[in-house]
Amino acid sequence: MALSSQLLEKMVCPKCKGKLSYQEDENRLVCENCRLAYRITDDIPVLLMDEAEKID
Repeated sequence: MALSSQLLEKMVCPKCKGKLSYQEDENRLVCENCRLAYRITDDIPVLLMDEAEKID
């Protein structure tokens, strides 16, 4: 199940408050500013900095 566009518009990165982009194929939200990826589990975004994955 994809995240709704209304929800995506309101969600921000917990670290920098920047915009998050949804990568449906990887089922995660990505902050390009911080270079962090937040996983989505059971259709619920896990926006915890401690659990974010650093991306290159």
